[in-house]
Amino acid sequence: MSRVGRMPIEVPASATVTIDGTTVRVKGPKGELSQVISERMDVARDGAVLTVARRTDEPVDRSMHGLTRTLIYNMVRGVTEGYEKTLEIQGVGYRAALKGTNLELQLGYSNPRTVTPPPGIVFELPVPTRIIVRGIDKQLVGQVAADIRALRKPDPYKGKGIRYRDEVVRRKVGKAIK
Repeated sequence: MSRVGRMPIEVPASATVTIDGTTVRVKGPKGELSQVISERMDVARDGAVLTVARRTDEPVDRSMHGLTRTLIYNMVRGVTEGYEKTLEIQGVGYRAALKGTNLELQLGYSNPRTVTPPPGIVFELPVPTRIIVRGIDKQLVGQVAADIRALRKPDPYKGKGIRYRDEVVRRKVGKAIK
């Protein structure tokens, strides 16, 4: 039995969950998300607790069990608390600015790079070298943060670039002089 899959999902009072066949919809104070799950999984609601069960013990079902439970849990947490990723910009002259809802990045290129947020994503800039990506969809928040980081990955020699807040960049020594 999957350790992750058999854990119950507690639904807060501020969120409502609707199970309609293979579609699970979660609505909360921050928004609404829906996910189509495999027909091989059974989602049951017992008061304020959701449980995910698999019908058979086949390898396909076992692999989908924990995934389905995690997807539903991420939706419940997203509509109640939300998700965020923090990126830090390091380098002389590297900075970010908000132009309306768009993010404009000066990263050492001849022209600034502009990032338009997809629906459901909000950018925050507490300081010009820190970007906070917020949203209710965990996958979308992570993908937008990865796309921003890909604009200028951290350089292993000087450490310049965009990195996640908790990322450790391994530095290389560089050329030795005789």
